Amino acid sequence: RGIKEERLEWVTPAVPDGMSMVDVIKTFKPTCLLGLAAQNGGLFTETMVSSMLAYCERPIVMPMSNPTSKHECTPAQAYQWTNGKAVVATGSPFDPVTLPDGSVRVTSQCNNVYVFPGIGLAASIAGVKEITDGMLYAAAVACADAMTDKEKGEGRTFPCISRIRDVSHAVACAVIQEALDSKMTTAFTRLQMSPTEIANLVARKMYNPTYSPLVDPRG
Repeated sequence: RGIKEERLEWVTPAVPDGMSMVDVIKTFKPTCLLGLAAQNGGLFTETMVSSMLAYCERPIVMPMSNPTSKHECTPAQAYQWTNGKAVVATGSPFDPVTLPDGSVRVTSQCNNVYVFPGIGLAASIAGVKEITDGMLYAAAVACADAMTDKEKGEGRTFPCISRIRDVSHAVACAVIQEALDSKMTTAFTRLQMSPTEIANLVARKMYNPTYSPLVDPRG
């Protein structure tokens, strides 16, 4: 029905036209709901989300559509409908949610700022020929591994944005290592570098936004 060719690989004939989302969930048992349609808000209902608890202990709910008026549900709703068990990330920032037991969940904003700067830095430093799927996967793993126990305990799915420089450094190191392993670098004279060498190189190449005063403070 007018679907472009590049999207056909994501279409399955197993889902009949007109099948409700609730029936899709009960039939195919997804463990993750991704809201990417940017339609009218509220597409994720309580029945849809709570139904996942029948087969999934920690449903992943990601209402990603922007602006907030188009969000499929709010973090508060996702937590309420799953008794606080949902793993939630959103496309826009939301305030922390206090659960009935008094615990607080901090919902991460899922944004490419967590990986794109590190990927770009790695590509620049190493002269990467091509950004491969393996490099994107390495970036995602590095981003997740950069999370602290405190951040995980708060219910975040991404590191705190205040640590973005540390995250970008970790991502860049991981992408460079993957590029070396794949022989996809052009800026290095050797294909073997220790993790410490890579980390030190990336740290030296990172931009530091500090500025010298243009006017002598002594007058």
